[in-house]
Amino acid sequence: MRLGTVVTFAAGAAAGIAGAAGLRAADGLKRSMGAQVDTVYTNTDPDSPHQRFDAAKIARGVVGRARHGLGAPSRPIPLAADPSPEQASDLAVTWFGHSSVLIEVDGFRILADPVWGERVSPSPTIGPARLHPVPVALSALPHIDAVIISHDHYDHLDLPTIDELTRDRDVPFCVPVGVGGHLRAWGVPEDRIVELDWDQAHTLTRDGRSVKVVCTEARHFSGRGLTRNSTQWASWSLVGPEHAVFFGGDTGFTERFKLVGDHFGPFDLTLLPIGAYDPLWPDVHTNPEEAVAIHAMIAKPGAPLVPVHWATFNLAFHDWSEPVERLLAAAEEAGGGSVQATPAAAPSSGGSHAAPAPGGAEAPARPAPEADPAPTGLDRSYGVTLPPEEVAKLIEARGGHPPRPQDEPRG
Repeated sequence: MRLGTVVTFAAGAAAGIAGAAGLRAADGLKRSMGAQVDTVYTNTDPDSPHQRFDAAKIARGVVGRARHGLGAPSRPIPLAADPSPEQASDLAVTWFGHSSVLIEVDGFRILADPVWGERVSPSPTIGPARLHPVPVALSALPHIDAVIISHDHYDHLDLPTIDELTRDRDVPFCVPVGVGGHLRAWGVPEDRIVELDWDQAHTLTRDGRSVKVVCTEARHFSGRGLTRNSTQWASWSLVGPEHAVFFGGDTGFTERFKLVGDHFGPFDLTLLPIGAYDPLWPDVHTNPEEAVAIHAMIAKPGAPLVPVHWATFNLAFHDWSEPVERLLAAAEEAGGGSVQATPAAAPSSGGSHAAPAPGGAEAPARPAPEADPAPTGLDRSYGVTLPPEEVAKLIEARGGHPPRPQDEPRG
């Protein structure tokens, strides 16, 4: 074989390998994007006049900020181990970062919007990456009675996580109508998919007890590719015989949450999104003040609010600690601003950690976790990702709906 033939053969083989790798990558992207359907869903409320949602501009801005380290904490985010006991309690919650939470209500455990993947993107190498490691392995979680998904965006519906839950656990997936198409495309058995529209419910039963999982309204949008709004988005109301919990998922503000509270509340605990807001998209992500207002609409007096949808992924133009700083201020202004530290197991290193504080200063080291009282009404509350100034907190907040901020986007 002449040298030229060898070179030609080698080049052809290399091209074939590269081509095969490209095909595999393309197949991976296609699978991650899920099923494609033609149905179109809409919000009940019309878009605000000042809604200026330019996806390309937003993507460039977010990626540019991430490339320069903007919007990230100034120090590593300390993590705490998950000390969940074997038996689920009547009312408890464990936050794993962003919107991933394990909710315990009247003896049932429901895992909401689980995202254990490294990136919230169709690509494993491009897109918003985690700002902290996964606090607890998915396999280490206790028994789960159901998984609920708020909508199909990548930071709430994560293919690697769904694959692992499908393979390793016999658990049903309760999803908004249309999202089941993604699960079927990913190999989730049909008998484990429960698709619900707003105000429809699925009842979990075990050992003579039951909890209703109710799909409730939210104000958002959906899509994993070029097509938008082909699947429904939702909040979730978990209604047991003794307690009720509201999981806001991913939503903008709407007065219609009052109807949810009237029908399925008042709630003993709310989990509401407080991050990734901006005047460019006021209708799809609540800001912290709006989260306080929603809590006031639907929760029992003195019920705790657990802030979610922040701290884990850099998805907007605000600073990392801004959502929780604004939340604390809004809760205080509303007259229900008592903040209680969340008890959590000591970090694996055995020592306490200082959480990143506003402005880059280091907050005081956390005292022994057993010294922290559980917030009123909760058996336990575990902040697995500890926010600035030791704030993986439950906020008691009541007050009216504040005006939307009209400031121009930062960054």
